[in-house]
Amino acid sequence: MPQQKGAAKPVRTDEERVKVGIVGFDELVFGGLIPGNLTLVTGTTGTGKTIFGAQFIYNGAQMGQPGVYVSFEEPPENIKANVRKFGMDFESLEKAGKVAFARYDPYHVEDVYELIESSVKKIGAKRVVIDSVAALGLYIRDPAELRRMIFNIALLLRKLGCTAIITTEMLPGQRSLSRFGVEEFVSDAIIVLYYTRTDSQFARAITVWKMRGSEHTNKVHPYRITSEGIVVYPKEEAFVKFD
Repeated sequence: MPQQKGAAKPVRTDEERVKVGIVGFDELVFGGLIPGNLTLVTGTTGTGKTIFGAQFIYNGAQMGQPGVYVSFEEPPENIKANVRKFGMDFESLEKAGKVAFARYDPYHVEDVYELIESSVKKIGAKRVVIDSVAALGLYIRDPAELRRMIFNIALLLRKLGCTAIITTEMLPGQRSLSRFGVEEFVSDAIIVLYYTRTDSQFARAITVWKMRGSEHTNKVHPYRITSEGIVVYPKEEAFVKFD
C-alpha cells in the first residue's frame, strides 16, 4: 500500500506553465507542462491514457484554452460517451467552439498534417491530444519513418502555438517506454502510467520519466481513477513491483 512521504520540492521557476488540471498532477511537474512542448503519456492497457488526455483537453477548455482531440483509433462519439461518466460533458464545449474532435484514418497517412492544422486553426486551439501513436505505428512499419512523422507533428504543433500530449502503449513485460521504441525519443516530456500487482491487489502508479528543460518529481506516486477522473497523490510514494 502507498505510504505517506514528503515529495521532493525542487525550486520552482517563474516561467509560464500549462496546467493539466488533473488533481495532484501539476504538483509533480511544479506548475504544469512547458508551453509548446510535446508530452508522451504511455502505459499498458487500462492505465487511463485516454482519460488523462481527455482531462487535459476538458480542463483546458474550462481555463479558456480551446483544445483539439485527434483520435487514431476510437470514433469520437465513443470517447465522449466513455468519459461522460467522469463528469466531462464535451458536447456543450463543442457547441461553444471550445473543443473539437477529429478522427484520423491511418490508411491516409499523408493527410495527418492537414487534418491537425485545419482542426487547430478552426477553433484557435492551444492544446492538442493525439490518441494514439501506437495505432499509427501499425500502418507505418519503418521505425525511422514513424519517428520522422512524430517529429514533424511536434514541429507543426509548436509552430501553431499548441501544447500537446500524444499517447502510446507499452506491452506487458516490455522494457522500452513505448510500443515501437521511438516515441520517447521525439518527446519533450514522458509521463508513465503503471498498473501493477502489489501482493494480493493491483495498484496504479505514475511517474515523470523526463521533462526537458525543467525539474520534476523523481518518485513514483499512486493515482486512482475516480468518478471525477484521474486523481494523483503527490505527497505519497507508491511501492510497486516492476516485472
